[in-house]
Amino acid sequence: MLVHGRVPAYDRVLVHRRVPAYDRLHVHRRVRAGPCGARRLPVPPVNAPLTPPSPEADLPGRPRRDLRSRRTVVALTLTGAVGITGAVALAGALPSGDHRGSARLGIHAPGPSPAPPASPATSPSPGAPGIGDPLMPLDGNGGYTVRRYTLDFDWAAPRTPFGASTTIDATATQALSRFDLDFAGNTLRRVTVDGTPARTVRDGDELVVTPSRPIPHGGAFTVRVDYTADPARQRHRGDAIADYGWVPTPDGTVLYPQPDGAKMIFPVDDHPSLRAPVTFHITTPPDLGAVANGRLVERVRRPDGRIRWTYDSEHPVAAQLVQMAIGRFAFVESAGPRGLPVRDVVPDGLVTGTKAYRALTSEHLAWLERRLGPYPFRRYGVLVADTDLPVALETQSLSVVPRADLLGDRVDAERNLVHELAHQWTGDSVAIRRWSDLWLSEGHARFYERLYSGAHGGDSFESAMRTAYERHDQWRHDDGAPAEPDGDTHLFKQMRYDGSALVLYALREKVGEETFGRIERTWVTTYQGRAAGTHDFVALASGVAGQDLSTFLTPWLYGAHTPPMPGHPDWHPDPVRG
Repeated sequence: MLVHGRVPAYDRVLVHRRVPAYDRLHVHRRVRAGPCGARRLPVPPVNAPLTPPSPEADLPGRPRRDLRSRRTVVALTLTGAVGITGAVALAGALPSGDHRGSARLGIHAPGPSPAPPASPATSPSPGAPGIGDPLMPLDGNGGYTVRRYTLDFDWAAPRTPFGASTTIDATATQALSRFDLDFAGNTLRRVTVDGTPARTVRDGDELVVTPSRPIPHGGAFTVRVDYTADPARQRHRGDAIADYGWVPTPDGTVLYPQPDGAKMIFPVDDHPSLRAPVTFHITTPPDLGAVANGRLVERVRRPDGRIRWTYDSEHPVAAQLVQMAIGRFAFVESAGPRGLPVRDVVPDGLVTGTKAYRALTSEHLAWLERRLGPYPFRRYGVLVADTDLPVALETQSLSVVPRADLLGDRVDAERNLVHELAHQWTGDSVAIRRWSDLWLSEGHARFYERLYSGAHGGDSFESAMRTAYERHDQWRHDDGAPAEPDGDTHLFKQMRYDGSALVLYALREKVGEETFGRIERTWVTTYQGRAAGTHDFVALASGVAGQDLSTFLTPWLYGAHTPPMPGHPDWHPDPVRG
């Protein structure tokens, strides 16, 4: 995600195999200790299964303890992971005795694997209401995996509630007496499980579903939720995200679901490590178009004259990367490197004005492929958002870019376009395991944005990194170290953008450009279609470089102060204020 803003260029805010050489990495984090300074303690185990919130209290009115407390302090242990190609593993409810990679948070098996048979003595129990991410503990849900979402939207008009339904095909990973979906707002009409009405309770942002009979461990089941969607529903954050959820346009809508706004759009398992394929059925008036992630499967005129658009995401998608837009659009098709289909979706009145910068996509793709390898999805395109919201977003295979970004300065436009395109490799294809790993997504996107811009008329790359270095101690003080945000409200701050790009720059200065390039290409190919975290990156970089980089990267990622920059003894952080 990138916020452009009309501010000075610098101040703008944006698995895997085991690595045997480094199977344990000890890192430390800053713990606030009052005015006398900070003491250092080990960080929590980033690759260990997260402890999900307890579902033990009976509904209605189940008590919730404070789930946003500081993390337990333990050593960081590295383990392996495997990728996803279809199913989404909700690790909060996986058996604690299973130490295989697929039983870890955000570590997904390729497709729905047969679940082990439940013991006859196992009684059904509630699925956890979250997967226990330390920054957003109620994101995601436990007790099942999602195999596919099917979304049906019967669009009416901008800001006007309309009929919607979501069908979720899932498989139970435990014997379930009830389970949760993430679902915020909207008017609930009916919920069925396998066609039979289910009992429901709204508990904050949780929709708690009790089926008419328990679901056995390993059982496939289908949930259908009928509701009235509210396309004006938004929330606000005090960081770079600002307003998110449904974003109205003059004749329709676009979606900004990052970080956890998908639950305002449809019932979902809303965590960036959890992905599933999506089928979209969008019905519009005949004068409007619709677009979503992936491929247009069909466009059918109904007897009443309305148009039903069907899209298939083609790849599993994280909830925060889902896109569905409606409006008076032109669909502009072209080809990228090796014939990659490129489809831009542009409001009718903006086609000509945005053409010059949109035409650069093929060049941007080629530039990034030389550094990161082949583009990881089957198609790409830019969705031009007819909105004043100053936020671009890397929704999968179809990046959202506000109109102002494409109607102004070329340097600014290319920074935004390259940033969101780079995310398709880092953040979309390689998903983050926990929210504290956001630096891997935004830091990489900002790194390549700055690198490209420095060679195409923008501020020099080294100058941008030196400025970031000077501000780094202040950012650490204000919002936490790159891999340890002070809280979920500190996620999308400058530290996760230029501050995290600086970590990658430091690594490049440490190992050299050639080795750094190999680290980057190995990272995005090893973890393509998978979720990975900070420890994975450190271990992989160490293996590629042939040296243990943990002692170098630990203070950069977790320390209270910015370490010296290799090769630049004259660089010094500015004093911290406040």
